[in-house]
Amino acid sequence: MTEEQEPDYRFTLANERTYLAYLRTSLACYAGGLSAVQFLDLGPDRWPARIIGVVLVTAGIVTTAGAFRRWQQNLAAMRNGGRLPVTRLPVVLGATIIVVGLIGLLFSLWRQ
Repeated sequence: MTEEQEPDYRFTLANERTYLAYLRTSLACYAGGLSAVQFLDLGPDRWPARIIGVVLVTAGIVTTAGAFRRWQQNLAAMRNGGRLPVTRLPVVLGATIIVVGLIGLLFSLWRQ
């Protein structure tokens, strides 16, 4: 087992900036999801808006948890002189946003 070393502050701060960027993305998902439920009128029962809202808020929760985990793993890897772990969080988040956008587009076109 190697001894932990304090990483260069520039890398520590870069890791923190990435973490904060994920948190901003999470907040955008929360805001978008709540706004969808409140303001989208995609049908008489508003279930499409609820689906979009639930998916976006869930994406925000997953992004918040994943960002914290990633921040911790990166910090541990830097302190131990290891490789940074690979994450699927950006791909999952991007795919979720594409799916939500397509759902919104389809229901908007269907309603007209």
